[in-house]
Amino acid sequence: MSTTADSPVERPTSWTKEQAAALKELLDKPLTTYYLIIGCSALLLALGLMMVLSASSIEALQKTGDPFYWFVKQSMSAALGVPVMWVCSRLPHRFFRWAGYPLVALSIIGLGIVIFAGESQLGAQRWIDIGPIYLQPSEPAKLGLALWGADLLARKARGGRIEWRQLLIPLLPGTAILAVMVMLGRDLGTTLVLMLIFLSLLWVVGAPLKLFGGIIGMMTVATVFMITTEGYRSDRITGWLDPWGHAQGAGYQAVQGQIAMGSGGWFGLGLGSSRGKWSWIPHAESDFIFSILGEELGLMGTLSVIALFGLLGYAGLRVAMRVNDPFIRLASSAVVAWIAGQAIVNIGAVIGVLPITGIPLPLVSYGGSALLPTLAALGMLLSFAKREPGAREALAARGPGPAARALSWLGLGGAQRGRPRRPTRTVPTGRVGPDAER
Repeated sequence: MSTTADSPVERPTSWTKEQAAALKELLDKPLTTYYLIIGCSALLLALGLMMVLSASSIEALQKTGDPFYWFVKQSMSAALGVPVMWVCSRLPHRFFRWAGYPLVALSIIGLGIVIFAGESQLGAQRWIDIGPIYLQPSEPAKLGLALWGADLLARKARGGRIEWRQLLIPLLPGTAILAVMVMLGRDLGTTLVLMLIFLSLLWVVGAPLKLFGGIIGMMTVATVFMITTEGYRSDRITGWLDPWGHAQGAGYQAVQGQIAMGSGGWFGLGLGSSRGKWSWIPHAESDFIFSILGEELGLMGTLSVIALFGLLGYAGLRVAMRVNDPFIRLASSAVVAWIAGQAIVNIGAVIGVLPITGIPLPLVSYGGSALLPTLAALGMLLSFAKREPGAREALAARGPGPAARALSWLGLGGAQRGRPRRPTRTVPTGRVGPDAER
C-alpha cells in the first residue's frame, strides 16, 4: 500500500530531521559555549550547596551543635568564589598567561609549608591551619600548572618545529617538583590529577605517543611505590578489590556508599531523607557526597550530575577548538582534563570502579580551597569563550548584564554597551603543535 508524505510512517523521520536542524542551529550560535559554562557551573554549584547542607547537617550538629556549620562555611566560599569567577570572565587572556608563574611559585611555597608544618588528617598532610581557616595549597597548584604549562608550550609551538625533548624542559621538572611535594604530603589523588593536567598539555601540543608511554610507565611505578610504602593505601586497594569481604574494615566506606546509592532507587528518598549521613558514611559532605546525592535524588539525580559535567567538559573543549590561540587551546584543554578527570575519579570511587583516593567532586563537595580555584578556572573559560567567532558582537548587542546594571544603579560604574570588535578568525580543529596553523 502506498504512503503519502503526511502518513504516520513519514512523520517520525521528518520530526527527527527538524530537531537535528534545530540543535545544529543552536550549537552554531556564538554564545552557546558561554551560556553552557554559566548554566552548568551555576547548577552544579547550587546543587552542591544543597547537598552539603543535607550531607553535613547531622555530623555538624553532633560536633559543633550547629547543623548549618559546614553549610555556612561553604556558602561563604561560594559567595567569595562567584565574584572571583565574574572578575576572571572579564580579564584578557594575557593576564592568565602571566598569572601562571606567580601561582606556581606560591603553590610551591605553600606546599613546602605543608610538608614542614602542615595539618595531617587520615594519613594525608594537605592543610595549613590558620585559625578557623584550612588552606590546601595543592588545589591552586592545579590551576597554576594548567596556566604555566599552557604558556610554556604555546611559546614553544609558536617558534616553529621543535623536538619533543624540548617540550619537556622546563615543564617536566616543574611538574615533577609539584608532584613530589604533593606526594611528600601523602596525597596520591591530587598527584594523579596534576599528572593528568600534564599529560593533557602534552597531548594537545602534539607530543609523540612514545613519550606518553614513558611518562605513564613512570607514573605507574611511582603509584605502586606510594601504595606499597603506606599501609593505609594498601588497605584501600584491598577494600576496593573486595569491599564486601572487608565491610567492617578497609571496605567500610565503599560498602556504605554503595548501600546508600542502591537505596535511592530511580528517584531517591527525597532531599534531606538520607539515612547514610547518620554517621554511617565517612566524609559524606566531601569525598562521598555523590553517594548521598544518589540516595536522596536517585539514579535520575546522579545521571543529571554526570550530564552536567559532560556538558561542561564539552563546552571547554568547544572553546579550545573554536578559538585561534595556542595558549587558549592548551589552557582550556588542561582545565577540562582537571575538572572532568577529577569528577570521574571521585564518582568512580563512590560507585566502586576505582579505588578511593580522597579527592572531592568539583563544585559539589565541601571545601573552599577546592571551590575557589575551580570557579576561577571556569571564569577563565568564560573569558576565552568571548573570543569565539561572533561572541563579542553578540554580547555587545545584548547590552550590559545584570552585574553591570547593578553597579550602575549603585553609582559604582557605568553600564556601557561593549564596542564590537574585529571577528576572530577560526582555524580547523585539532591539536596545537608546531605544524598547526597560526
